[in-house]
Parts: sequence; structure tokens; C-alpha cells
Amino acid sequence: MLKHIQFIGLAMMSAWTMVTRAAEPPAGMVRIPAGEYRPFFRAASDPKEIHVKSFALDVVPVTTGEFLEFVRTHPQWQRSRVRHLFADDSYLKDWAGDLEPGANAPLDAPVTFISWFAARAYAEAEGKRLPTVAEWEYAAQASSTRVDGENDAAFKREVLEWYSTPAPLKLAAAGRGAPNFYGVRDLHGLVWEWVLDFNTSMVTGDSRSDGGIDMQFFCGAGSQGAQNLDDFPAFMRYGFRSSLKADYCVHNLGFRCAKDL
Repeated sequence: MLKHIQFIGLAMMSAWTMVTRAAEPPAGMVRIPAGEYRPFFRAASDPKEIHVKSFALDVVPVTTGEFLEFVRTHPQWQRSRVRHLFADDSYLKDWAGDLEPGANAPLDAPVTFISWFAARAYAEAEGKRLPTVAEWEYAAQASSTRVDGENDAAFKREVLEWYSTPAPLKLAAAGRGAPNFYGVRDLHGLVWEWVLDFNTSMVTGDSRSDGGIDMQFFCGAGSQGAQNLDDFPAFMRYGFRSSLKADYCVHNLGFRCAKDL
């Protein structure tokens, strides 16, 4: 009887260990705990909060060196071979060649001039995915000392300063920024980042397909439905996302990966 109880106990411990290990993020990623995200824009009928399940997120943006290894093994994503449907003419334009990033694209800097299609393909090749808007914003609202960075005056000043500073032509290495509360670096201060559902950002109508939208009125009506009129960086992010198309490649737009746990 005692041996039977011991066997059951060992089996339960083994099963618990397997579950715990399965929830651990892969190397280079950190676990973002579950929580509630308050959407920056929402209609009166939309929920005030969105539950975000626990997920893993890359500590730093994907670098040029990492993307170089991807295009080596996936030649269809090399600059001279990518289909125009999936990337515009600026795709990897700062690289010296298909497999030569060159001096303008340091291997340790975030890869940019990258389309949403290419970013998603990279993530899938790694067994990952792009984070959703809710996941990215939920992780990015944390300062270095607290999860609610909106109540951290120093953090808000730092983010605002970056948003008001033009991006340099040659980016700094990824990972130099201080980690936030979860251990994620460079969510602010280095590059913009693609998200999975970037094209769900609302502008002035009920959706981006609203044929009645007059795009000239975007700036005037852009604050309608905003939950925090003092959060200028959030206005910038949502405005930027709503201007994108999936084939766009921009000099200060990179990405990082997420993964379900």
C-alpha cells in the first residue's frame, strides 16, 4: 500500500514538473503573466477591459543577424527573390546584398525595412507568432519598476522623449535598453514594431473598410473614443499602425515574436 502511494506521489510530481516546464518560455523569451488590458481606443459598446492570457515574448526585437540566418534557409525571402505581393520596393533596402547586410545594417541591430508578411514568416519558421495589439500594449505599458507605467512619471517622460526624437539612420544594438518590469527590453526607444492585427486599429469610422471615412479628418477625429487623452505616445502608435499596409517596409519598423504558453 505504501509503495502504491509513493508511486502515485511520484507520478503526480512528474506530471506537475512537465506542466511547469511546458509553461516556461524558450530561451530569449520571457513569460508575460495574464492580466487585463484597457484598450486605448474603444467604442461605447466595446468592453472596457480585454483579458490577456499568459504568453511568451522576445526579450529584444529580432536582429539583422537573426533575420540573415532566416533568409539563408528561406531564400524566397531574400531581397532579390521576394514576391512584390509580400514586400514593397524598400524591402531590406539598407542591406548590401541578399546575404550581405553591410555597414548600414549592423548584425546586432533590429532588422528593419521588413514587411508584415516577412515578419510573420520569420515568426512561423521559429515556431512562434507576432504579438497581438493587446499583448504588445499590455507588455509595453510596464515601466522598469511597475506594471502600470502610466503612473510612473519618469517612464512617461522617457517614452515621450523618444517619440519626439527622429530615428537615426543607423540603429543601435538591440538589448541596450533597460528591462521593464517583465524583463522585456526596447519596447520603447529603438524601433516601431509590427503586431499581428495591426490593421484592426480604428481611425474615424467603425472599421478601416468604412467607405465613408474622409482621411483628411483623421487628425481632428483621431481622439474620438480614446480612453486617455494625455497618452500622446499611444496616439502615435495607433496612428502609425492605422497608416500601414502589410507590404510596407519602413526604416524604423521592426518586430519581435510571441508564443503561446
